[in-house]
Amino acid sequence: MHALTANRMSVDAWDQFSWHKERPMSQNLANATKVALFSMLVVTVWVLPAGADDPLPSWNDGPSKTAIVDFVSRVTEETSPDFVPVAERIAVFDNDGTLWCEQPLYVQAAFVVDRVKTLTPQHPEWRELEPFKSLLKGDVEGVVAQGEKGIAALMMATHSGISVDEFNTIVSDWIATARHPKTGKPYTAMVYQPMLEVLAHLRNKGFKTYIVTGGGVDFVRPWAEQAYGIPPEQVIGSRGKLKFELQDGSPVLMKLAEVDLIDDGPGKPVGIGQAIGRRPLMAFGNSDGDIQMLQWTTLPRGAADHSPRFALIVHHTDAEREWAYDRNSHIGKLDKSLDEAAVRGWTVVDMKNEWKEVFPQ
Repeated sequence: MHALTANRMSVDAWDQFSWHKERPMSQNLANATKVALFSMLVVTVWVLPAGADDPLPSWNDGPSKTAIVDFVSRVTEETSPDFVPVAERIAVFDNDGTLWCEQPLYVQAAFVVDRVKTLTPQHPEWRELEPFKSLLKGDVEGVVAQGEKGIAALMMATHSGISVDEFNTIVSDWIATARHPKTGKPYTAMVYQPMLEVLAHLRNKGFKTYIVTGGGVDFVRPWAEQAYGIPPEQVIGSRGKLKFELQDGSPVLMKLAEVDLIDDGPGKPVGIGQAIGRRPLMAFGNSDGDIQMLQWTTLPRGAADHSPRFALIVHHTDAEREWAYDRNSHIGKLDKSLDEAAVRGWTVVDMKNEWKEVFPQ
C-alpha cells in the first residue's frame, strides 16, 4: 500500500514414502491392482481434503466471507444476470497490509536499511551525509525529517545504477534470508492465509489476479509468484525509468535514478490503466493509499452503468495475532477509506473476528 514517501513511511515439502519388499511373481497382478487402488485413494485424499467444498476455510462464516463468495458466484454463473465473461474478470490487490504484514515497518523499507548498510563501505561519505547518517544510526525521526527529498535519495542510492537482472538477484537473495523483526519468520511467511485463499478461489473461477502496490515493482516481482502465485507480468507498482543498453554484446535494462510512476493513491488507477487496459471487477486494499483504486473499480460511469463491482478493505483489528491500527497509524493509515466504505457499501473485513487464522500454519 505504500510508496516509501516521507508521508507514509512463504509450502511444507511432502514426505516421500516408499515400500520395498521382494514378492513372488504370482503376486504381481494382485499387487499391481492394490497399488493402483491405493494410489487412487491417496490422490483423492490430497486433492479433496476435509472442507474442500469451502473455498475460504480460514474465514469465519460472516458478512465478508458471504460477500466474497456471493459476488464471485453472481459474476461467474452463466445463468446469472450479472454474468461477466472470463476475459473481463480482473481482480487487483494492494500488497502491504492487504496480502502480507506491513508492521512494524514496510518490508521494502527494511530492504532499504539493509541495502544502505551493505553499500556504506563503498560510500564512506554516507556516514556524515543525511539521510544516510540518520538511517545508519537507527534514527527514524532523523530520516523522516529529511522529507521526500531524503527518502528519494535513499531509494535512488539503493534501487538504481544497476541492471534489472542484477537488482532481481539482490532482492531474491535478500528475501530468502531476511526475517521479520517480531516473529523471526521469513517475510514470505508473513502473508495472510485468508487472502491466499481468496486469490486461489478467484483464479479457480477464471479471474486474473494482479498486485497493485505502492512499493517498487522491481522489488515485488522476484518473489510474488512464489508467495502468491502471481507472475511478474501481473505485478504493478511504483517504478523508476529504465534504459536499454548493450553491454559486451548482451542486452540489459538499466535502472535509472529517475521516477517514472508513483503507484500509490491516484497513481494506482493510472498504473492499472497503463498495464491492464481494463477496469477491474474486484479490488482489495487496506488503507487510504488504496481509496482511488477502490473508487476506480466500483464507482459507476454514469447513471446507466449498473455493472457489478466489488471492493474490500482489510481492517487490522487483531492486536494479539497481528496488529491493530487504522486512523492514526503512520503505516497503513485507514481513515478516509473507512468512512467511504460505509457510504459506498464496500466490504470491510474485521480481521480479529472474521479470520480463523492470520498466517499460514
